[in-house]
Amino acid sequence: MVAIVSTVAYLGLEARGVEVQCNLVAGVPAFVMVGLADKAVGESRERVRGAIAAIGLALPPKRITVNLSPADLPKEGVRLTFCQPIS
Repeated sequence: MVAIVSTVAYLGLEARGVEVQCNLVAGVPAFVMVGLADKAVGESRERVRGAIAAIGLALPPKRITVNLSPADLPKEGVRLTFCQPIS
């Protein structure tokens, strides 16, 4: 299953479109992020888990891959965290 949420990343004063693509597949449970994310975005895995647990839900026991596209655009800050649990 693939879900896609659109957002933006800022490069100076220019806003560029970013797609947050989430894919759940059978396999060893894991939460993997790809797509040139900085440390704050990479740490969002724990914020997503905490937010989902806070509302009484749990992540499915599957392999979760979050792709931040386009891969060549640096993604920074925590604004992309909100898009991950939505997708």
